[in-house]
Amino acid sequence: MSGRFITLEGVEGAGKSTQLPLLAEWLRAAGLPVTLTREPGGTPLGEEIRSLLLSRRQEGMSPDAEILLMFAARAEHLARVLRPRRAAGDWVLCDRFTDATYAYQGGGRGQPPERIAVLEEWVQGSLRPDLVLVLDLPVERALERVGRRRAVDRFEDERQEFFERVREAYLAHAAANPRRYRVIAADAGVAEVQAELRRAIHQVLGEPLP
Repeated sequence: MSGRFITLEGVEGAGKSTQLPLLAEWLRAAGLPVTLTREPGGTPLGEEIRSLLLSRRQEGMSPDAEILLMFAARAEHLARVLRPRRAAGDWVLCDRFTDATYAYQGGGRGQPPERIAVLEEWVQGSLRPDLVLVLDLPVERALERVGRRRAVDRFEDERQEFFERVREAYLAHAAANPRRYRVIAADAGVAEVQAELRRAIHQVLGEPLP
């Protein structure tokens, strides 16, 4: 079975950090090699860039600097992890990818999607995820979850209006690309959401998984 590239997306508090390890465990139980990674991050350089992007000390960061840092981390991630592990036959599960840039820097910050597309083509070439799973949750509910955390980062501290734009961007991108995208309601229990994620992998990728 060839390697696959699956990304998990959604607003803050949608449950990605809970669901992604469960998907990895399920795939490994089926005998598949799995690489679990995240963006921004996934490499030593990427993690340093992540700390800059998320730090609340960087409140004055310009939108252009933010998007360029995102793609700098992504370029390193592609070179060091994503391309090599997928070529080796791994199923690569990634917490966020370029859809997050369209949603956060595009929808949230107002960066033109055409500008993001230029960077996407430059950094990624033809590489796109085989499947994008969008965990969808009403923003008010998502922020309730975020509010229970001990500390919030620079993005988590944004206003509700910002996350409404992010959510709208995710849903619009998924609607425009129905063959590779699945939107999963994330307001159910953990087991129910996990079952829907697994069902989407079966439906879109058609792999003989348990």
